[in-house]
Amino acid sequence: MAIENELRQADVRRDKLPRVPLLSRLSHGAIIYAMQLLGEPYLWYRDWTSPPEIAPTLIKTYQSRPSLPIRIFFPKSYDSKTSQTPLPTLFTIHGGGFCLGWTQEDDEWNARFASMHNVLVIGLNYRRAPSYPFPTAIYDLEALILASFDDESLPIDKGRIAIGGFSAGGNLTLGLCQLPSIREKVRPSAALPVYAIVDNSIPTDFKVKTRYYKPELGVGKRSEPTDYLANFAPVFDSNYINPELNLQDPLLSPCFAPRETLPPHIFLVACELDQLAHETWCMANKLAGRPEPLLSDKVGQEKLGREKGQLILDDERFAFEHVGEGGKSSVRWLLIPDQLHGFDRIPHSWHGKESLEDAKLKEVAYQKVVGYWLKDVAWK
Repeated sequence: MAIENELRQADVRRDKLPRVPLLSRLSHGAIIYAMQLLGEPYLWYRDWTSPPEIAPTLIKTYQSRPSLPIRIFFPKSYDSKTSQTPLPTLFTIHGGGFCLGWTQEDDEWNARFASMHNVLVIGLNYRRAPSYPFPTAIYDLEALILASFDDESLPIDKGRIAIGGFSAGGNLTLGLCQLPSIREKVRPSAALPVYAIVDNSIPTDFKVKTRYYKPELGVGKRSEPTDYLANFAPVFDSNYINPELNLQDPLLSPCFAPRETLPPHIFLVACELDQLAHETWCMANKLAGRPEPLLSDKVGQEKLGREKGQLILDDERFAFEHVGEGGKSSVRWLLIPDQLHGFDRIPHSWHGKESLEDAKLKEVAYQKVVGYWLKDVAWK
């Protein structure tokens, strides 16, 4: 069923999660604990049998969170033993629905970005639900970023800092940036949420209707008539969010954050075939002072994109930039055409051959766009 015309977000928003029956909550928790339990030995076995080609320059721990190592990537051209030159620094936060995911899953992305743009990239870490529900992760990240910031052995250019994250990590990025200690001490110039969860108050039943479905894309999940996140959302939500919490809390749903609590420069990246894209599109328009799309205004386009691996930068449905205060603040929007949530992180088996080739090209393409924007706008 399509969303009726003129229906606005305010018409369907909820203040709290609906109560989940006890057996369902226990089932959701058991699913996540099982995945966590099996995930750790799987990663160890995978890395033991097939050592990763890409490894961080350093792995460090800090006294404030000794169980949460961070992974540090220097550019290939940088000699960390002899150079004293400070580097622009990007902190990244992994995804996984606040319940799953590991920092090392971002190693390839972090290493490529570090060398592509000659920046220091630091992969942060956090404890996960259900053992550590909201807001534990945000305060884990706060402790680690403050420890890194004060670590004189790291060549952090303290005037050129950005924080970015993927999926749940994008949500945590925008939550972390609102904390007084980060705003007042670290003072990141930019936030880079990538296919982030920015509005937990909109029910999934509505989110899945705000995107197009493209069966003509062929083999792989991106051509399926359903959104794969729809099945995971209730499991993640019930493990991470206490049903008594206000879903419009800006730390849970950053689209409600006052503009002054966020970094001056914000680059929001979303995927066209993702139930989360519409809420990110709305947030980008709101931050840019534009009219917010209605729920009936689907994100992206019904037809297929252009050539394989190509972004669409000349259509405001897919890309726009708003610059304010004479360049002191800005909002950038980028929608990745014809790709799924987490397209550069999901298992290769979820893609068909064409989809995987397209995903790899678009991952590099958006990394270039983000990096140039940091240099030319946020860190100018």
